[in-house]
Amino acid sequence: MEEMPKTYDPQVTEPKMLDKWLNGGYYQRGPEKRPGAGDCTVVIPPPNVTGKLHMGHALDDSIQDAIVRQARMRGRSTRWIFGTDHAGIATQTKVDKKLKEEGKNRLEMGREAFIDACWDWTHEYGGIIQQQIRRMGCSIDFEDERFTMDPDYAEAVRRVFCDWYHDGLIYRGKRIVNWCPSCTTAISDDEAEYKDEKGHLWHLRYPLTEPVNGQEYIVVATTRPETMLGDTGVAVSPKDPEKAAFVGKTVKLPIVDREIPIFEDWHVDAGFGSGFVKVTPAHDPNDYAMGEAHGLEKINIFDEHAVVVDGYGEFSGLTRDECREKVVAWFEEHGLLDHIEEHDHSVMHCYRCDSTLEPWLSEQWFVAVDKLKGPAMEAVTSGKVRFNAERWKQSYLTWMENLKDWCISRQLWWGHRIPVFYCEDCGWEDALMEDVDVCPKCGGHHVHQDENVLDTWFSSQLWTFATQGWPQHPEQLEGHHPTTALVTARDIIALWVARMIMSSLYFLDEIPFHDVVIYPTVLAKDGSRMSKSKGNGVDPMDLMDKYGADAMRFNLLSLFTNNQDVRFDADFDKQKNFLGSARTEQAKAFLTKIWNASRFLLMNMEGYTPGEPVAETAADAWMFSRLAKTVGQVTEGIESYAFGDVARSLQSFFWNEVCDWYIEVTKTRLSDAEARLQAQRNLIFVLDTSLRLMHPLMPFATEAIWETMPASWLDADGERAEALMVADWPEPAAYERWINEPAERAFELTRAVVTDVRSTRARYRISPKEQLGVDVRANSDEVAEAIRGMAEFICAFARVSPLDITTEEVAEKPEGSIVLAGADFDAYILVGDLVDFAAERARIEKAIAKAEKELAGAEKTLANEGFIAKAAPEVVAKKRERAEELKAEIGALAAQLADFA
Repeated sequence: MEEMPKTYDPQVTEPKMLDKWLNGGYYQRGPEKRPGAGDCTVVIPPPNVTGKLHMGHALDDSIQDAIVRQARMRGRSTRWIFGTDHAGIATQTKVDKKLKEEGKNRLEMGREAFIDACWDWTHEYGGIIQQQIRRMGCSIDFEDERFTMDPDYAEAVRRVFCDWYHDGLIYRGKRIVNWCPSCTTAISDDEAEYKDEKGHLWHLRYPLTEPVNGQEYIVVATTRPETMLGDTGVAVSPKDPEKAAFVGKTVKLPIVDREIPIFEDWHVDAGFGSGFVKVTPAHDPNDYAMGEAHGLEKINIFDEHAVVVDGYGEFSGLTRDECREKVVAWFEEHGLLDHIEEHDHSVMHCYRCDSTLEPWLSEQWFVAVDKLKGPAMEAVTSGKVRFNAERWKQSYLTWMENLKDWCISRQLWWGHRIPVFYCEDCGWEDALMEDVDVCPKCGGHHVHQDENVLDTWFSSQLWTFATQGWPQHPEQLEGHHPTTALVTARDIIALWVARMIMSSLYFLDEIPFHDVVIYPTVLAKDGSRMSKSKGNGVDPMDLMDKYGADAMRFNLLSLFTNNQDVRFDADFDKQKNFLGSARTEQAKAFLTKIWNASRFLLMNMEGYTPGEPVAETAADAWMFSRLAKTVGQVTEGIESYAFGDVARSLQSFFWNEVCDWYIEVTKTRLSDAEARLQAQRNLIFVLDTSLRLMHPLMPFATEAIWETMPASWLDADGERAEALMVADWPEPAAYERWINEPAERAFELTRAVVTDVRSTRARYRISPKEQLGVDVRANSDEVAEAIRGMAEFICAFARVSPLDITTEEVAEKPEGSIVLAGADFDAYILVGDLVDFAAERARIEKAIAKAEKELAGAEKTLANEGFIAKAAPEVVAKKRERAEELKAEIGALAAQLADFA
């Protein structure tokens, strides 16, 4: 076995282990090793082909890799499917920008040349995120990479469209859609981003064609005065009796001189504005619904760039903003501008280019969801598909209950072109699996394909089964579908998760996955969204360059909880350069601890031969019991996706119990010729098991240590695996025989006594060479007997003499002693003249006075309302944090002072 380097350097270790795994072919899908172990198939949420790894990806991929690595070690047939999404709008926007920089234009190039340019972009930039994911150590079968525009995948997309079209689930209709005038395409409701903006509420006067109760005009309130050019009605609430006299009357619409009716409709809020609402059916979803109900004309006043169309005189050719300004000026000029109010409201923006979206009447393709949503809801309510955390189940169901028909057409060139063909000669139309240029009905040659492409989410909804051979080879799905778990973000539960369930149930009559694991959103240190523009975004590559992939992964997994959001503690300088992350530094320190402890043990293995672990000492029995319980906790934790608990459990166990206690306790046996071999076997058993447990979370360091280890009792029949990642997982059932509650109880009491002695030495700076007497007053015979059984160990390990143990109550505190009270016993540490009680009392009282003075000042400052209002939030937070630190410090000092009472 190769000797471990003296220091742990992730930049040296990680590339070596990555080469080992890739060259060994361990990532590739293979048959299960253990009969009946089953399958673990996971699909990666396909990142955009134009994308780069961000913190959400890093957490998502760390979770998936932990799931897959554990399953592989448990003998399951594992497959982790990697791939990327063609990302229609995102890619087209990138290519458009690149062409513009080159002085080119896609409209001048034509569709075919532009698509070629998109492919060139994909080939040039598509591999970036794959290389980054490799760097993380994600054990994906990269030789089986998929892309949503691959020929076989495109065939699956086309099959779904054609089948749904012929089954009556896909139709073309003229509806209000969210239109991006910059990208010139429809955007789904779920892709629109709402932003709060400061705006105005304009109150406009519309003249009545005939006075009503002496009133010659009504006042409508609107946030969008420019759309009044397309008004075809005015609505009032049925619950507003003051407006009843106006119902059935008409107004003469200013500027366009159009006569439009006043009617009642339940969409109207009587308390909004004046109670009269202008209705523009072609430019507002609610107005569209009212227009449908009352037979109003739908007039589109904007073109695809949100410019006023011809026919509106001086207003034609104006942008939305220009038209708004000119309409308001016209109303003011003609005495019809009643008044203007400040009004904050939420406005939809394009999630790609950030342009304000325009509700726009447009002919689009839709999926009718009524037949799909019922089974998809039942799959979740029945528990066939489980959400982790459970609360996301209700989010999913609420969204499904309110689900509207899905607009699937996009006015782009890059993507899956809608496979519908039309004949200009006879009017024939059909969705086909193969392209045609001759009409099958009349034989005419004037046949053309629909110009639109499909929404990116239409193709990605097939990800679990179109990546595994469907529809060409459905037999490949056998045993691998439904997949095990989908790990994803909460913001695409509606966009992707729900649609995957609907399509899988429809085409395969089975769910796409058993579990949906929603990971928390990783926020900046101050709780805001990470972003490059804000200078608070962290590039996972920077983290890996500074700390290594293992440290980044372990820290991220330790953050995984059932909370919606977690904060990442990154620090930046004034130039917004990344400085570091204290928590990731701590994770690296833990890796260093694992490395150093392992190196120490492996340097003391001379004469070692594999053999069964045997609990020869009380420390062995305690350690084996704790190890067995940790095996159970980690195994169950990964199975239930409780990765934060798993990470914290592993760190506490290995650092606090294995390193700080068991290795220290067992060191002396390594120099005892008779005890040495069994001590070695026990230590290697504990280390080997620990490395296997830690491997899914920290694969690089654990693999590097394991390959330098000798064979252990865990290697069946002496056959050692080629790599840790394909070694057997420690199964809880095999470790149950070591669970020993009495041994744990006895050793924990012993640790408590030793800790009391050590803390007293540290507090009063007493040399570890000094022998200290200890009186233990146990609260029960059981506690007393347990400590007596470990007396020899306590005396040797804590340098205690004498050690008296009794259950009798103390009449008075022994002279020259420090008392440490506990739940099971009180320990009187006899320090005698080693401590100057008077001097210590004076020192502590002085320290308390100083801390109390500083605390009083801090509390006075925090009580100052002017300070709270004017100071920066981080300054206030720091002051509050310091006040809490001072309170804790005063409490600890007061406890010390009690020692001298």
